[in-house]
Amino acid sequence: MPGGRITALVGRNGAGKSTLLHLAGGLLRPACGQLSVLGAAPGTSEARARVALLTQDKPLYPRFTVADTLLMGEKLNSSWDRTTAERIVREGDIPLRARVGELSPGRRTRVALALALGKRPELLLLDEPLADLDPVARGEIMAQLMAEAVERGMSIVLSSHVLPELEETCDWVLVLRDGRVELSEDVEVLRRSHAVLTGPAGQADILAGQHTVVRSRTGGRQLTALIRQRGPIRGDWHIERPCLEDILIGYLQAGEPGHRSPAERTEAAA
Repeated sequence: MPGGRITALVGRNGAGKSTLLHLAGGLLRPACGQLSVLGAAPGTSEARARVALLTQDKPLYPRFTVADTLLMGEKLNSSWDRTTAERIVREGDIPLRARVGELSPGRRTRVALALALGKRPELLLLDEPLADLDPVARGEIMAQLMAEAVERGMSIVLSSHVLPELEETCDWVLVLRDGRVELSEDVEVLRRSHAVLTGPAGQADILAGQHTVVRSRTGGRQLTALIRQRGPIRGDWHIERPCLEDILIGYLQAGEPGHRSPAERTEAAA
C-alpha cells in the first residue's frame, strides 16, 4: 500500500482483516508466505519502533493511572511525544490520576490512542478501535488522525464497518475476501471508474460484454447494475455516479453465495 495515505481495510466478518493487522503488528506469525512492514519483518525491533497497533480490546493495565500509562509509553519508546499524548488525554477531559480500569470504554479508547500516537509511529494500524465512542467523539478522533497523518506523513490503516465515515477520511481502499485482496485502489479512481446503471433487463448480456459488472439485481423487466467502466457507456441507460459506500457494498455483496452476474443469469435461463 502507498505510504502517507489513510487506507480503509474493508471486508465481511471472517475475511481476514484482524488477522492481517495482527500479522503486520507482529502479534501473529504467518503459517506460510511473507509479510513486510516498512521494509522490515513484523515483530522485529526495527518494525516495533516504527509501527503502532491499536486493537479492538485495547489492552491496558487497569490498575495503572492514566499518568502511569503515559509514563510507561515514555519509558518503552525511544521517540516519545509527551505533548501529543497528554493533549489527546486532556481533550477527553480525562484526569491523569484516574485509574484506567475505572474509565468508561470511550475514555479508555482515548488513553490507548494517546499511547499509540505518543510513540510517533510511521505506520498506525487501527482494528475497529472507535466502536465504543459516541458519534461526536468519533468525529473528533478521526479529524485528529487525519491531521496527524498530514502533519507527520504518517500512514494509517483503518479497519471499520462504519462505511459512511470512510467516505470522508480515507483516500485508499483495500477490500479483503476470504483472506485475499479483492481490491486495492485510490478512492478517487474508484469513484470515477464506477457507475450505477438502470435500464432494460434484456441488455444484461450486452452490458456484461462491454463492462465489468460488479453486482446487479433485476426487478421485473428492469436491471440495476454497479459496473466498472471499460469504455464509453452505450445503450438506453440511466446513469448515476455512486458514492464510496455504494461501491464498497457492491464489492462486498458480489461474493455472497448465490450471486450471479447478468451474463450468468442469461446463460442459465437459456
